[in-house]
Amino acid sequence: MKEHILPAIKLSLICILFFSGIYTSLIWGIAQFSPNQGKGFVVKDRDHIYYENIGQAFYSDQYFWSRPSAVSYNAAGSCGSNKGPSNADYLALVQSRIDTFMVHNPGIKKFDIPVDLITASGSGLDPHISPEAARIQVKRIANKRHLTEEKINNVVNECIEKPFLGLFGPEKVNVLRLNLKLEQL
Repeated sequence: MKEHILPAIKLSLICILFFSGIYTSLIWGIAQFSPNQGKGFVVKDRDHIYYENIGQAFYSDQYFWSRPSAVSYNAAGSCGSNKGPSNADYLALVQSRIDTFMVHNPGIKKFDIPVDLITASGSGLDPHISPEAARIQVKRIANKRHLTEEKINNVVNECIEKPFLGLFGPEKVNVLRLNLKLEQL
């Protein structure tokens, strides 16, 4: 028995030292070379501090709506709903999102609504929507803000983030940045 306990204790001490000391210090050191020294992407607007890499809740008709969140935009618990496409509760939730969107955006057909406006992401905290999801909301926002659709479309076009190196990932729009730009109009 002694021949197994002593190596197990040594391995445990080595793992504790490595994973709580060396590995942690290495990751912290690498983070110091990243933008904002690994503290996330902080946006300050007036008296508020926002994190642009975490989804924010926007429900007012004068703002672009974010992608729905399975965790109510609570960054302390990132997760998806884990409900499959045949789950009755999930289908009812998606249908209610479609109905809500169509009430607030009259004239939009059900099949024109981009999927990212009615389904949550895997993390539940996705801060981006597709350019199509932003453009489909332009008419509503222009009406509420008494601005032209062209002016709102220009703001959307300014906020479109291109794929990394022009190859990796889709075009996307950060909803927080987009709504902060709207406030500047």
